[in-house]
Amino acid sequence: MNRKLYGVALAVAVAGATPGIAEISQMSAHVGSMAAGMEAEAAPAEEGGALNNLRFEPWQMVDEMFFRDDVVYLMRHGPTDWSKLDEKNVNPTDCDNQRVMIEDGINDMRRMGFVLGENGVMPGKIVVSEWCRNQQTVEALLEGYEAAEPGTAEGIPVETSADLNLLLSLQGAENVTALRDRISEWEGSDGQGPLLLVSHFTNIEELTQFTVYEGEILVIDPKRDNRVLGYVRLSSAEPDVGHFP
Repeated sequence: MNRKLYGVALAVAVAGATPGIAEISQMSAHVGSMAAGMEAEAAPAEEGGALNNLRFEPWQMVDEMFFRDDVVYLMRHGPTDWSKLDEKNVNPTDCDNQRVMIEDGINDMRRMGFVLGENGVMPGKIVVSEWCRNQQTVEALLEGYEAAEPGTAEGIPVETSADLNLLLSLQGAENVTALRDRISEWEGSDGQGPLLLVSHFTNIEELTQFTVYEGEILVIDPKRDNRVLGYVRLSSAEPDVGHFP
């Protein structure tokens, strides 16, 4: 969907769902829901047939999410297989010896990209950690974006950076200074979309003091001293055993 036309589409969709147009609804005083107006095979459904839509909070964050490209989306990688932990001192690109995404998690990230794409929330740039689970997350998101609007994914620049690597691990980030600087220095992308950073639980918690689920996004405003405005995550997202005892 053309971002320049999206304001009209959003207004129509909030007022009442229209076939072929993204659907935004207010679930409570503070919680909103984001759905795809036109489904495709690339958008898998949850068990029982209910669609796995996006939930965001607070509802009052709608304007920042849809009409600003100078905000930053700080995301944790998608759902992983906690039965296989990272081997000690594993190289970030050694996918055989680290925790990677599960198939359902990959489908979830495709779904997330699809719903975001259908709603016109396209990143102007993506920066991602070297770790395999983060790379898998971006690949799946881009597949979802492509399903929502063919030709879109190839136009989104993707940078891999050790600045976002797992904090204090082998070849990881020594601290979150570089990550903080990336957020602080983001000024927008001439209407192309916000900055999307795909990192890790530890890095995000150290930087923001927020604990996030796998696949969860924090929306951050560099113009307000990197304040966290709210979160976006799939309705199926839940605490993982590694960080939420």
